[in-house]
Parts: sequence; structure tokens; C-alpha cells
Amino acid sequence: MKYLYFKRIQFMVDYSGMKALIMGLGLHGGGLESALFLARRGAELTITDLRDEKTLAPSIEKLEDSGEAARKGRIRYVLGRHETADFEKADLVIKNPGVKPDSPYLKAATRIETDISLFLRESPAPLIAVTGSKGKSSAASALHWALSRDRKAGKAWLGGNITVSPLSFLDTLQAEDDVVLELSSWQLGDLRGNVLLKPRIALITAILPDHQNWYDSMESYTADKRVIGHAQDEEDALIAFNDQWGEGFFAESRGRPLVYWDRPLPGGLAGAWFTGGNSPGLARLGADAEAFEVLPARLRVPGAHQRLNLLSCALALLDLGMEAEKIREALGSYGGIEHRLEFFHETGGIRFVNDTAATIPEAAAAAVEALAGEGPLILIAGGADKSLDFSPLVPAAAKTKTVILLEGSATAKLKSLLDGAGIACRGPFDSLPAALKTALEYAAAGDIIALSPGCASFGMFSNEFDRGRQWKECVRNYGH
Repeated sequence: MKYLYFKRIQFMVDYSGMKALIMGLGLHGGGLESALFLARRGAELTITDLRDEKTLAPSIEKLEDSGEAARKGRIRYVLGRHETADFEKADLVIKNPGVKPDSPYLKAATRIETDISLFLRESPAPLIAVTGSKGKSSAASALHWALSRDRKAGKAWLGGNITVSPLSFLDTLQAEDDVVLELSSWQLGDLRGNVLLKPRIALITAILPDHQNWYDSMESYTADKRVIGHAQDEEDALIAFNDQWGEGFFAESRGRPLVYWDRPLPGGLAGAWFTGGNSPGLARLGADAEAFEVLPARLRVPGAHQRLNLLSCALALLDLGMEAEKIREALGSYGGIEHRLEFFHETGGIRFVNDTAATIPEAAAAAVEALAGEGPLILIAGGADKSLDFSPLVPAAAKTKTVILLEGSATAKLKSLLDGAGIACRGPFDSLPAALKTALEYAAAGDIIALSPGCASFGMFSNEFDRGRQWKECVRNYGH
């Protein structure tokens, strides 16, 4: 297909001999890939992490096994602590997005970067950037799915908050490739004030209350999200839902505004919409332009929220130049991704769902609504608190057979609301096997047991993906 793209400006940097400090090696790619990237380019590395060597062993082994990137004497480890002097001496500090900007260690640093900013400085390829509170991983994956299936040249790549650092494919990236980056509010906040992020398409999925234990308000939370469009111009497009949050994104970007909505668009707006119910998705790129059917009425992924995610993707692909028929075919065949409404096992007529990425109450409520038509539902919810209001989950929970609660700092809040509404719940349980055992006591053939917590995972699990993997392993191994 033919795309019209802004030619990216590359900012090549010589890292040879530079003293670089990696703040947070971690286990999910960003710190490790930053270390590999800088070591390959001749930097002298100090890697510091509050976790110990045993916990970080998988990442350390990958780094030490990387050959050129682990030349003797070029990597120094400071684990289980941070030392202010290391930050003061470093020419460059690579910040983990989970570290707050007001960290006293960062205040001692001269120059701060992230794996995303390192990537953006050198990437030669056009960029599609995706953010939002919920749906951003699904939308980014769907865009990558569609772009991968309609290529005459180059390759489509997917990275960012979806746990794949874009530095992992930077050295093989070509100008004719396409890069889809999922970006969290933290990653975007780290890019504030520079011109590195100029996406050809900036796509915003649903904005909902999240991370209110980190931000002091929804305004400060969405302010970081809005960084996605700050460097755009009229050659670019910004895609957002037709609500107050979308208006805020449009107000802060010079990118062409394209809206998506769950009902017909008013006159004068360019974007995508449904005419109602399970109707096909339609889109137009100008207020008076021809409308095309870009999304089939029947999709493989369940739920009204997923229909909106894919509608926004269809609009992005149309603006990039993909033919409407090819958009319909690609998105109509998209089957979703791991950890998001993932049907992964069936036994005894009972189906099991992994929706661990539902880390806010609204996302769990959306999962219940999506699954309600599939059969009687037993919901496993609860976990760690992010200072959120759990009342949006209560009406959805009323549609379940019962709610099984996992222990955590948010669970008492949720249980109180469920008890007040007369909704049956059991627990809280301190392990997934215990929760599963109880769920199976209430389940019958034709039922669905879904992990859709509506809460964060810290405490019992390393992260939400660890929670999802443990859930799937628990179900598949139960009774063995």
C-alpha cells in the first residue's frame, strides 16, 4: 500500500566511552535492552537496581551471554541499592518508567534518557503511537496485525509498553518499515519537553481513572498522555474518542483531528462510527468525504470496548492509505492477544478466561459485559489498590453467579461494595489455587470462570502478566 509519511529526523549520538548508568535492569526488557544497546556502542556501564542478583538473574544472564555487549570490565553492577555518587558521575542515566521524576537519585543526574528516547533518536522508520487507559495493547497489536498483512516492502514492528523494548529491533530497522509503539502515561511523561516523539498517527483508546496513587488528579494523568501529540503537525493525524478527554488531546496537538464514536458522527467531523448495535464500522477522512465500511459487523474478539478499539484502528489504517476492503479483512480476522479476554482452556464444559490486564474496575466491568452473553460467569477479582473507585464494577458483578476475591489492599473496598449491594462473594484468598478450588465448587458445564481482577497485581505477583501466567498454569495443572 502507499503511505504518505513525514520523514523522521534522526539524532545520532556517539556513546563511545560515555559513562552510562542503567537505573533499573528489571525483568521485562527496557533496562536490559538499554544496557545491550549502549554496550554495543562502546559505553561504560553501571547497572543499579534495588532488587538483588538472585531476583535479576534472568536479565543478568542474558546480558552476560551477549558476547560483545558483555566485554570484561565494561559492566559494573550495584544491586540491592542505589548510590548517589553513581548518578553524579554518570554522563547519561537511563531511567525506568516506574521511577518517579522527583527521585532524589535522578536529581543528581546530569542527563536522563529512557529506552524509548534512545530509540526515537535513531529510528529511521515512521511511527504509529498508541496510548490510553485501557485498550492500548489491543489496539497496538491489532494495528501491527493489519500492517503485517498488507506489505509490499519493509516490515511492521511492535514495541513499547507491551513489554518489547523497541531497542531490541532498532539495529535491523529500515526506513520502509513501520513501527507501532504502545506508550504508557509514564513513558510519555518522560518524553515531555523534547521533539523526539512525532508520530504519523497518534491513537488514543479509552481514557478512564487509573494510577491515581501516582498522579494527584485525572488532569495530571491525562497531561502526560497528551504528550503523544505535542510535536505533531498537519501532516500527522490524532485519533481520539468523541468525549471530553478527546477534546483535550485535540486541543494540544496540531495533528489533524479524527474522532471515533459508538454512534453516527455529527456533520462537520471526520472519523469513524457505528450506526448502532452490532453494525459495521464506517469511516470518512473529511467532513464531506466518502464514507467507507472499514470494520465488519462480526468480529472474533468479544465486547463493545473491543469493537471501539478496532474501529479506532480501522480509522488509523484508512488514514495511512490502506484500502477499506483490506482493513475489513485484516481486523475481522484479529483474534486478540494474551492476557486480554483470552479464552485459554476448557474442561468439563467449563471455559476459562485470562483477563489479567484488567487492572482498573471499569476494565473488569467491561469484561463482565463482554462475557455475559457467552454463558453464566464466575468472576475472580481483587488485588492491590491504586486509589480507585470500585463502584463501576458493582453493577457488572451483579450479573455474575458469584465473585471470588483475591486478597490485596483494594479487596476490602470492593468486598464492602459487593456486600452492600447484596452480591455473593467468597474470599479473599491468598493464592490462585485456593480461589480456583472455590470457583470450581460453584461452576457447572457451560459456565465461564474469568480472572478479571479490576486491581493492580503487586503484592501477590510481580506484575499483571505474571498474574496471568500463573492463572493459566494453575488452571491447566489443577488436579494433577
